[in-house]
Amino acid sequence: MTASPIDTYATEVRQFRQILLWPLQLIPASPLEPGQQPWEALTRLATPWREVPDAFAGDPSTFPERHYAEFVTFLPYVQRFLYGEAPHRKTGYGESPITVFSRDDIARARVTLDPGSPPIDLEVTRAQLYFFVDIEVVIPVLEVTAQDLDLTTAEDLLFRFGRAYPASWQADGQGSRCPAQVEWIGRTGEVLARSDYDDRARYLGTVAHSRLAAIASHWVWFLLPLLPEHSEVTADLRYRQLEYYRMPIMGYLSFDDPGALHRADFIRLAVGGPSPAYSLPFSSATLARFEEDFCYDRFWAPAEPHEWANTRFICTGHTFLVIGEHGSGFFTDAETGVQGQFERQYFVLGLLAHFHKAALLMLSDRLVVALSRLDLRNVESIKKFKRTIRRAMATFLGFTHRYWFHEISTQDQARELFLLWRKHLDTDRLFAEVREEIQDMNEYLNSDSLRRQANTVVRLTVVTTLGLIGTIATGILGMNIFASADQPWHLRVLLFILVLIPTLLLTFYTVSRSRKLADFLERLSEGHR
Repeated sequence: MTASPIDTYATEVRQFRQILLWPLQLIPASPLEPGQQPWEALTRLATPWREVPDAFAGDPSTFPERHYAEFVTFLPYVQRFLYGEAPHRKTGYGESPITVFSRDDIARARVTLDPGSPPIDLEVTRAQLYFFVDIEVVIPVLEVTAQDLDLTTAEDLLFRFGRAYPASWQADGQGSRCPAQVEWIGRTGEVLARSDYDDRARYLGTVAHSRLAAIASHWVWFLLPLLPEHSEVTADLRYRQLEYYRMPIMGYLSFDDPGALHRADFIRLAVGGPSPAYSLPFSSATLARFEEDFCYDRFWAPAEPHEWANTRFICTGHTFLVIGEHGSGFFTDAETGVQGQFERQYFVLGLLAHFHKAALLMLSDRLVVALSRLDLRNVESIKKFKRTIRRAMATFLGFTHRYWFHEISTQDQARELFLLWRKHLDTDRLFAEVREEIQDMNEYLNSDSLRRQANTVVRLTVVTTLGLIGTIATGILGMNIFASADQPWHLRVLLFILVLIPTLLLTFYTVSRSRKLADFLERLSEGHR
């Protein structure tokens, strides 16, 4: 059957952009000293990663307007967090706690979705690592772009490209819900690394041996010199998964006429991946509240004659999509339009939202590890547990006051999208849970400290009580029963030593038996009750 004009018109994505945000927990080779940061290891090694210079450090006369538009989107305390303080200002905040590394050796991502299908070349426009002061979290970011893709291919790329490892395998050996192959292509056309989703034995063997999921080989290469937790190679920094193996994504798609898209198209782009035309990926009952729960339709009114009327935002927490009209300057302008905002302001919203969740998951994991290593029969284990919990409490306090924001902007759109993002990521509930866990740990440490202090007081009370006998006895001795004051000095020293040694032994013995003696005194005092 020949497609109708409206079908053909709607199914071509004129401009396609996809950003992967992959929150990971960092595992340093040894505990970091105060003031030491995990990314410092990158600066000591020969790697393609280079620290990104401060965008505000250049000539003020050439400062881009797009950076200005990004800056003024946020409230002042968020501005200080994102961009830091100017060097000549001395208010005490200092530099931004965010450090970014970038690499430029990857020109394209060549993606083969299915065996035998033609590969799709995606231009790599951003490959970065985001680190945060005093938080053992790194967020790798990869942005790819393409033009003139059919809708099914775009859906497939959004659904399958950002996979850390396969969930299962198909009958032909290909990884389920993964591309058949992904290759990183260098600047001169050489293949830098390729995926191994079909290496079923490797993934099964890693889980069986390490009880950890193996990371696909092209992502392992992308993050070098950082290595996955399961790797047996020595490394200064390792990382582990914090969330689902499907990486969070942001997508920008322009159509000639977005209003011609079917409801099922929006749903498949956001949550389901490709499926037969106009069919839903899940039951209609499950998706009955899709628009109400996930669509931000401030600029979505296809029947109205406005330039902005064909722009729709979709946020599920895991997925953030911006869909609009290709011929509209409101949507496609790279400086002041939605495209520019997607690459900067909306990207920052997503970075913050996913960083908040990743940091809280990292802190929760740290508490679980500390508890699992606690041995109440081992004094050193108890001391180490206390040190770990105190560090976690200090980290949580720093996170709360430096990174945790509810309101980031007074601009309605940025504020409402950020709140929608947080709602679907459920970070408020997670924050409350971690705070409660921290408070429980703190109460335990405080009660344990009070218990130890009370125990010490009891022991000292017992020693004092028994020492009273010795004090009376020595007081009697001081009544000139033994006139030793006129004896030669060496005899007085000898007499002092003869008294001191038994007294010390008696005191130490009393302390060692103070618990039993305290119980005896307690029974004695309560004997007539």
